[in-house]
Amino acid sequence: MAASGGSAMDAMTFPRYSPDDIVSYLRSQVLTGAEARNLVKGDLFGNPKPEVLHMIYIRVLQKVYGIRLEQFYMMPVNIDIMYPQIFDGFLPVCNLYIHMERLLPVCRIHDFKIADVITPKTKRTSRFLSGILNFVNFREMRREAYLRLQLNYKSALEKHQQLETANREAALKLEKLNTVPVEHQEEVKQLTENIRELEQLLRQDYRRKQTALQEVISQKKADIAESTRKLNELKVTIATLKEEQEELKSKIVESPEELKNYKEQMKETVKKLKKSKQEVIEKYEGYRDLVEVLPSCQLEVQLYQKKMERHGANVERLASVLSEVRNLEDQVESAQIELKKGKTDETSLKRLVTAKHEKLSTAEIRIKKKREDVEQYKHTVFEYCNRVQEKRGAVYDKVTAIHKEIQQTRFRIQQLNENAEKEEMKAKEIYLSLKAALEKRHESLIEIAKSYAAAREDKIAELKKGLFRVQIPGSSS
Repeated sequence: MAASGGSAMDAMTFPRYSPDDIVSYLRSQVLTGAEARNLVKGDLFGNPKPEVLHMIYIRVLQKVYGIRLEQFYMMPVNIDIMYPQIFDGFLPVCNLYIHMERLLPVCRIHDFKIADVITPKTKRTSRFLSGILNFVNFREMRREAYLRLQLNYKSALEKHQQLETANREAALKLEKLNTVPVEHQEEVKQLTENIRELEQLLRQDYRRKQTALQEVISQKKADIAESTRKLNELKVTIATLKEEQEELKSKIVESPEELKNYKEQMKETVKKLKKSKQEVIEKYEGYRDLVEVLPSCQLEVQLYQKKMERHGANVERLASVLSEVRNLEDQVESAQIELKKGKTDETSLKRLVTAKHEKLSTAEIRIKKKREDVEQYKHTVFEYCNRVQEKRGAVYDKVTAIHKEIQQTRFRIQQLNENAEKEEMKAKEIYLSLKAALEKRHESLIEIAKSYAAAREDKIAELKKGLFRVQIPGSSS
């Protein structure tokens, strides 16, 4: 399982850099000052120098993990070491190896050994440096992206706070606009009641005027119908009178000129008759004188008397005809006067009807204007409400977008935290494995020290025995 996992991790490769690229990158991005100026290609390739490689590893660890330089020379305090002087020269190398064992699996390098720190090889060193540089580049890019994301998150959070404050201020302003101050509440209530009373009065007045106007219109329509009926009757009467007049004219004369001529002739005839009557009277008086003188002329006188009686009858008949003509003329004139009166009444009624129609149209125009004003006011109120709703919807959309961005940012942060936790777990596992290896190493070193001490004691005992043996023959001699 371990072999298959290692092969799968090795399959995820990284680009191999040329020696020149590695040296230039180390000079520009990792090392600084005299270290960058003194670094040459021969320090890393051909025959790598361990001290230069250690310096580069230390600078990379400082750049990635922020490890201080004194931490490489510190003895672990959680481990009981009997002979710490044994680790005096080996401690920096051991700490460097521990930290590199923590870093290089992240760089997709899983075959790093302690020998690569003590006696480095050119090919392995080139591969290790390529992996480290690839990871450092990736880390820098991800760090910039994370910083941009953090900056965007901060700006989005500030914008969200600004929008929330603006929303609260707008809500306060809206509440302030909707609420009436205490000192104006009575006035507003009074104005509202006055407006309601005025609206009721206007409605009642409008209904009353409309009812009265409808009554007046109906009355005028009835009057117009009655006037039309009377006018029709007058027209019929005039027509009948005209027919009678025509009949009378046809009876009397054929035309007014002939009637006039006939009247003049009759007047002349009357004058002639009067003149002849006067002459007859004069003659009668003369004849009467003559009769008195001449009784024989009585027969002629009687004849003249008969003629006079006939002339008187004719004069009376003419007077009666003239009186009838005068009566007919008076009737015609009265009919014409009534017709003129009917026409004047008709025109006055028409004028009255047109005036009522104009008043009705003006009243309808005023009502229509009032309705249009009410509709316009409603339309403006609705437009204002729609604008407020649109602004509120825009603010809500912005807030929802910011919430979405915040959720996405939180999700990314959570993913980064999870990745960091995973990396931390891996580091803990590596630390535990290294700790176990170090404990085993410490135990082996303790056993070696114990065996060395036992052997030393044995040798000392043997030397003492040898010295004792040497001293015994000397004393015997």
